[in-house]
Amino acid sequence: MTDRAESVESVEQLAAVWRAMVLDRDAGADVRDLPGIAVRWADCRFAFWNCVTLTDVGAEADLLGQRLGQAADIMRSKGHPGFLWLFEDLLADGAHSALETAAERAGLQYAFPGTGMAGDLLPIPEPVHPDLTFVRVTTDEHLRAYADLNSRAYGFPLEDGRDGLAGSTLWKNEVHAYLGMRGDVPVACAGAVEAEGRLFVALVATDPEWQRRGYGEAVTRKALYEGARATGLTRATLHATAAGAPVYPRIGFRPNTPIRFYGLSG
Repeated sequence: MTDRAESVESVEQLAAVWRAMVLDRDAGADVRDLPGIAVRWADCRFAFWNCVTLTDVGAEADLLGQRLGQAADIMRSKGHPGFLWLFEDLLADGAHSALETAAERAGLQYAFPGTGMAGDLLPIPEPVHPDLTFVRVTTDEHLRAYADLNSRAYGFPLEDGRDGLAGSTLWKNEVHAYLGMRGDVPVACAGAVEAEGRLFVALVATDPEWQRRGYGEAVTRKALYEGARATGLTRATLHATAAGAPVYPRIGFRPNTPIRFYGLSG
């Protein structure tokens, strides 16, 4: 794939997976596909389930400014905060220099960076880690532990993660979601779900007390290994945070587009 094609793939994967995730959370969630904007908004306390993203390919500065204003208006109409995910490589070359001014004018504030990644890397060997055993998420107790790991890793209140995941049937049945257990303590988690002929890796997290021990990489490998074994898929995609960005290339992922996350100002 060309870099632009991988960037398009990256935003399409977000739109496909997040549609399923937010509808799992709330069957009445806002999953509109508007011109140039995909809305995937559960309007719950878990901010990652409240998402808008821009889908135009090659948007120039004027169109970018218009779309950012529309996205901010959508975000302001909601009850809970969330993020605009902006895939930088979808923009026309001339739009990059206008981005920050346009975002500020729309009332958006930069929150943190991410990176789209993909690779034809499956299957992979069955992973092992000397400290860990792996448990598939199949019960509400497992799901609560998975939610709490994400809350701790991303600095959210525990109730926020639980509001996003508690009671989910999707995460217990369709997502290949795993906990990395150190004894009887869950220390890391990762999930992989089939999406349009790929395995999409989602909500990877390691408890801050147990980071930098390879736990996140090991449990991500487990989710990919089991997902590939169940589906036969060979290509995988994900959206990495800054913490995960150095880890995934070791598994075989290749970075494509930078992603900028924005919240509403003030």
